[in-house]
Amino acid sequence: MKNRNRGKISTKWIAILCIFSFVLGMLFSNRVWTPPESDGRNIFGRRQTQERDLPSISDDCETKNSQKEEMMGEFNKAQVAIQSLDDSIAKIQSELPSTKDPLIPRITEEVPSLSTDSGGSGTRKKTYMVIGINTAFSSRKRRDSIRETWMPQGAKLHRLEQEKGIVVRFMIGHSAISNSILDRAIDSEDAQHNDILRLDHIEGYHELTAKTKAFFSLAVAKWDAEFYVKIDDDVHVNLGTSPFFSCRMYTSCNSCQAQVETQGVYRMHEIWTSSLSKNLFHFFLDRSVKYHEPEFWKFGETGNKYFRHATGQIYAISKELATYVANNRPILHKYANEDVSLGAWLIGLEVEHIDDRNLCCGTPPECEWKAQAGNVCVASFDWSCSGICKSVERIKHVHAKCSESPATLWGALI
Repeated sequence: MKNRNRGKISTKWIAILCIFSFVLGMLFSNRVWTPPESDGRNIFGRRQTQERDLPSISDDCETKNSQKEEMMGEFNKAQVAIQSLDDSIAKIQSELPSTKDPLIPRITEEVPSLSTDSGGSGTRKKTYMVIGINTAFSSRKRRDSIRETWMPQGAKLHRLEQEKGIVVRFMIGHSAISNSILDRAIDSEDAQHNDILRLDHIEGYHELTAKTKAFFSLAVAKWDAEFYVKIDDDVHVNLGTSPFFSCRMYTSCNSCQAQVETQGVYRMHEIWTSSLSKNLFHFFLDRSVKYHEPEFWKFGETGNKYFRHATGQIYAISKELATYVANNRPILHKYANEDVSLGAWLIGLEVEHIDDRNLCCGTPPECEWKAQAGNVCVASFDWSCSGICKSVERIKHVHAKCSESPATLWGALI
């Protein structure tokens, strides 16, 4: 019993051992484990960490911004390149022959100026009058109806040129497609009739002004005539009467030759004398009508009208004016309507404007009454149609009622 009590540890020593272990543990914990910092210190630490990370984030942002700037720079360069390309294309188009201009070499530089002696050109055939009949690819029936009525054919057409000095040609340009079926059809028709003048011009209704310039340019280059006449292909004409209307502006036909060489002559029927003149010019603002003028603002305030000019169905100009048009073809402005354009080209020149009512007779019964009275009309058409209404069907009737006698044409002294 005594030995067994010696092997036991007393409660006192156990308590002392526990306290010692506790103190020892406290000391060891203070040295090895560092207690967490306060919330303020944690925030401060995180801020320091963020501040250390900010340079790298800023570098990333700067890199991205730099990439965006490079992309925008490339985009701007592309835009500049596209604009430069557009400008280059526009410049090339302005230098090359456009679809509105000639397919064959220009002849305006070869046309003698107003002061040039017409006898010195050598290559131009001397004649009295050149008549161009404006026509289109789709107007074969109109051309045939004219050939069957007032326009001589074959040997008679050649005789008209040789004996009377009157050249008559249908004038037409080319299609937009080279050697198209339309062009080949015109070539075939000309081979048959030999009465077509091909112009350095691309056909199109809205290009009649350019076509008019092309006609005068080519006609002046080919023929040294006293007068150049433009006619539509739905108008009836008396050729035997036409040589004399050119001289009625003078005191006698003998003085015509002397005076025409010293002044420009613009023989026309003024469109203002028409019964339609009150309503004809509403096209200034109305885009839906046929004769709308996009440049109406150049003629003054709303309600103003065009200056006086010839109606487009038929007009004649002297060789001085035709040569003026030919020489200045590139810089003459083109309005929507070719008759207005011609009037604009001549209004600022020293030109004698002649309003000849025989150029604008109506169809039967008007031209018939005048023919019976001995005052044969030079040209007849319907104002309501700007030509003979349904001319293919009706021009034979107009010719039967209003034409001059064959003796008038072949007996005329020119």
